[in-house]
Amino acid sequence: MFTTKPEDEQWLDSAIREYSNTRKTDLRDEILARTKWLAVRSARRFADRGEPYDDIFQVAQLGLFKAVERFDPAQGVHFGAFATPTIVGEIRRYFRDHTWSLKVSRGAKDLRPAVNSAAEDLSKELGRAATVDEIAVKLRVSQDSVIEALEANNAYRTSTIDGPTAPSIPVDGGFDDVIDREVVKALLGQLPERERKILYFRYFDELSQAEIADIVGTSQVHVGRLITSSLASLRSLVEATTS
Repeated sequence: MFTTKPEDEQWLDSAIREYSNTRKTDLRDEILARTKWLAVRSARRFADRGEPYDDIFQVAQLGLFKAVERFDPAQGVHFGAFATPTIVGEIRRYFRDHTWSLKVSRGAKDLRPAVNSAAEDLSKELGRAATVDEIAVKLRVSQDSVIEALEANNAYRTSTIDGPTAPSIPVDGGFDDVIDREVVKALLGQLPERERKILYFRYFDELSQAEIADIVGTSQVHVGRLITSSLASLRSLVEATTS
């Protein structure tokens, strides 16, 4: 398992803050080089799913690049907690775009209900989204097992969404009901920054509510409420612009 030394974390925290202000390409390249292990770890999770590892790793590196470009230190979230869902989301899109299915192990499928239940219970206890480590401790399983179960959640959602009788986006109140995505992009700027980011993560980066909750530092339930209220605001804005 990959680990980072305290001094490495201190350097990354300082470097990512500096890059968010200066956008120096040489600093960005050093950040990418020193956080490459995040791409390696994420790519390895998908290495046994029928596609060449080198291809998956290239996609993971693209996800890491996007994470560096989009990361906002002001949110108070550790870069790794933001980068990993971004990288994994990029890999999932790669599989979906090439019509390749994500194979989920039997163990992950069996563990999925327990992980979901533990995550919900811990979120209520802690008042925030539970981390992978906290869920693993509660269930007395490995972190990798928890991660696989969480991936099984997303694979299940993907198969539901991609099914022949399913609507294009059936969760969170129906984003397609708002109006064309390009119109929505133009209107997102009129929402508060937090709500704007959450909608972008959910519908353009295609992250799950649990992944978004981890990034923004709140509970999955609260993310769902914010999505619902934000979609209602967007519908009102659309109606105002088209009436």
